[in-house]
Amino acid sequence: MHSFRLLGLTLLALISIACEDERPGPAPPTPAPATSASEPAAPPAKPHRPPPTREGGALVRAPDAPVLYLAHEDLDVVRRIELPFFASSKATEIPMPGPPASVLALDGRVLVTVRTDPGLLLILRPDEAAGLVETARVELPGDAWGLAVTADEQTALVTSAWTHQISAVDLQTGRKLWSRDVAREPRGVTITADGRAYVSHLTRATLTRVTDLRAEPEVTEVPFTAAPIRVVPGMEDRASLGYTAIPSPDGERLFFPRRALGAFGKEAWNGQATVDVMLLASETSLASRPEKVLNMWTGDFQRTTGQLFNTVPRDLTTTGPGPIQKQAPFIQPRAAIYRARTDTLLIASEGTDELVELDALAIDPSIKALRRYATGSYDTKTHTSTCAAPSGVALSEDEDTAYVFCRASHALRTIPLRRVGKEAAPEGERLALANDPLSEAGARGRQLFYNAHDSLLSDGFGCAGCHPEGRDDGHVWRQEPGSWSFMHAYSFSTEDELKRGMPRQTPMLAGRVAAGGPYGWKSESSSLRLRVVTGFSIHRWLGGSAGEQEGIDASKDLVVFLREGLRPPIRRERPLTAAEERGRAIFNSADTGCTDCHVPKTEHTNRRALTLGKWPIDPKRDEPEPDDDWAFRTPSLRYVGGTPPYYHDGSAPTLAALIDHNGSRMGVTTGLSPDDRRALVAYLETL
Repeated sequence: MHSFRLLGLTLLALISIACEDERPGPAPPTPAPATSASEPAAPPAKPHRPPPTREGGALVRAPDAPVLYLAHEDLDVVRRIELPFFASSKATEIPMPGPPASVLALDGRVLVTVRTDPGLLLILRPDEAAGLVETARVELPGDAWGLAVTADEQTALVTSAWTHQISAVDLQTGRKLWSRDVAREPRGVTITADGRAYVSHLTRATLTRVTDLRAEPEVTEVPFTAAPIRVVPGMEDRASLGYTAIPSPDGERLFFPRRALGAFGKEAWNGQATVDVMLLASETSLASRPEKVLNMWTGDFQRTTGQLFNTVPRDLTTTGPGPIQKQAPFIQPRAAIYRARTDTLLIASEGTDELVELDALAIDPSIKALRRYATGSYDTKTHTSTCAAPSGVALSEDEDTAYVFCRASHALRTIPLRRVGKEAAPEGERLALANDPLSEAGARGRQLFYNAHDSLLSDGFGCAGCHPEGRDDGHVWRQEPGSWSFMHAYSFSTEDELKRGMPRQTPMLAGRVAAGGPYGWKSESSSLRLRVVTGFSIHRWLGGSAGEQEGIDASKDLVVFLREGLRPPIRRERPLTAAEERGRAIFNSADTGCTDCHVPKTEHTNRRALTLGKWPIDPKRDEPEPDDDWAFRTPSLRYVGGTPPYYHDGSAPTLAALIDHNGSRMGVTTGLSPDDRRALVAYLETL
């Protein structure tokens, strides 16, 4: 019995060994390629490093080296700054073919948009000696500005601001895939993991969505209410300063910092800054509109014609559909970044020279600031800051330090960020990058243009709030009648007919202020300097004015900057088409009489007030002009094709609509054929 058992075990063992011999064994190691003594083996390939952000900006950190890249637009250079930097550090300066708007650092590549005509996307590689070396140059529609890449880093989307286009670029071949026309002033762009792109605009709340980025793109408008829990009914689409769009790390939400021009608030003559949160799954706002809006003003807030101040203590408190602020925690949002470790947003507050940290998980993050960090020290006598108008922000790899670029003072700052429940860290480093190329007066004027926190001059809103980059916000403001008149962002009607005002569209400044005067929609300011001083008074909630000498001194500096420091929009010199030539002949014809007022030699205006006849108004929204005076200064037609809507009240949405309904109000266009009207519009768009 034992013998048979032993024989069986022996046979099983032999069978097992035989089967083992038939199984494939482990693959033999691949022999290393033979190398000569003079050719050492190549090092293993480095793993790919994803970028800290896939959205471009004025300042970004590289994923593959301790380096910052800065698009220094006002000096036409990109700067490479090694980390950590100190006050004595030197930045490598790489000249650009024009003003760079956005930079984005990928692993082994750096992308830069350039605001020329044609616009450019530069693809560069890092280089120890030169800083960056160009490897490809892609021509795009003029004024290339915003920038983002897909998750696989194969495709870039670029927004072209002035020419209102979006373009896709294949980053492997350096070839433009397509360009599409969109609403005016597209700026920030972000691309979701599933390939949807969303674009913010400088002049409205509605977003642009783009799908099928590599194939034939589908471009769609997406209504997206600004500050939904605080907005006045009828003002849902009125927003400005939409410079940026950023995603949450989980890809479920998008954040849009901007100005909600119709938002309630104490002293909210100019609306309220907001960060609107989109839920990507439904493309809806995280905050929802209330079913009923209650708008009540305290008695001492109300006013009647001819009365500005009340004898009772001024409270200014309002109640509305959501939380009420005296001022938002930031003004003129310019750049933003997500701090993943703390689930917070860092907003560069251009107007207050601050970096503001907000709760990214809040329904409305802009209601309250968690922390505020000053980017520089402000001198109330000279109205200047050591780090003015922050326009770019990046984070260190551990997210304990923010890097901030201050455009108006050409400086770079490190800001140690507070941890939750801990005190502030010591003040960071400041690196002066360059002297301002403008004169001393122009350099001071540059800071004044962005400044929103000076109680005498701006009092809550800088010039750049309504005139971003010297352009216009596309908004029609309301001016109260009377010698102490002031502005507010929206009108509404109650039983007492409160806060209607006279409509005043924001005019563009860049390229239009070389003349001595007069200025103002009614030609009420004899010079540009006087108009600036007047603005110190009317561009605030309760009127008031700057100190006489301070206002005069500041106005001189600001005028220098407006005339020397603002860059006009791009415009390519080219021969006119046949249709444009026909339009020019019509424009210059004595029969139409366009040049009687729009004199070509003086910025296409004679600067005189012209009576257009009594203007139709909505009495529930508008107040009539004082003394029934319907005369308005002839506006400049320079760059007119890019500044809709038209007329003082914005009642003509397009140039075509203006010409079609003009009749004999401004020149005589009644007898023009449809083809001639189209030709006239085509010519106007070239001015």
